[in-house]
Amino acid sequence: AYAIAKIAGIKLCQAYAREYGANFISGMPTNLYGPNDNFDLESSHVLPALMRKAHEAKKSGAPELVVWGSGKPRREFLHVDDLAAACFFLLQNYDSPEIINIGTGTDLSVRELAELICDVVGFEGNLAWDASKPDGTPRKLLDTTKINSLGWEPTIALRDGIAQTYDWFRNA
Repeated sequence: AYAIAKIAGIKLCQAYAREYGANFISGMPTNLYGPNDNFDLESSHVLPALMRKAHEAKKSGAPELVVWGSGKPRREFLHVDDLAAACFFLLQNYDSPEIINIGTGTDLSVRELAELICDVVGFEGNLAWDASKPDGTPRKLLDTTKINSLGWEPTIALRDGIAQTYDWFRNA
């Protein structure tokens, strides 16, 4: 339903632009993370969920952290401040009805993400993979050639963004 609504919105903007000459930019961001994210274990996405689990495991002294799936799926992540910068950049440098992807153009496995988050959080226990839980889509990576060719690149490295987000989470 979410994907259909997103596509319908993009098509509506394109039709409105054709009919009335209005200028819309349809930016398609990758998976986002950062301060003010949803860290609820029941409804959050993978990065904030792992951050909260690692934080709680560290606080409780747990010997392991259980992670859903095999850890093999690959995901791309973009810090929300980079998304804001990309949107501002596009307002100044992009004039096309075509969708433009906004991302880093690089991905990592959920296993690598979990290890990175545990390192940032300081959780030193083991990761336990619950293969009875779903992996989801094997790979989610955007082609960012178009936005990169216009001169935009993200500036926040994943590790730095995770550290900044964790600082926010701890102090929220």
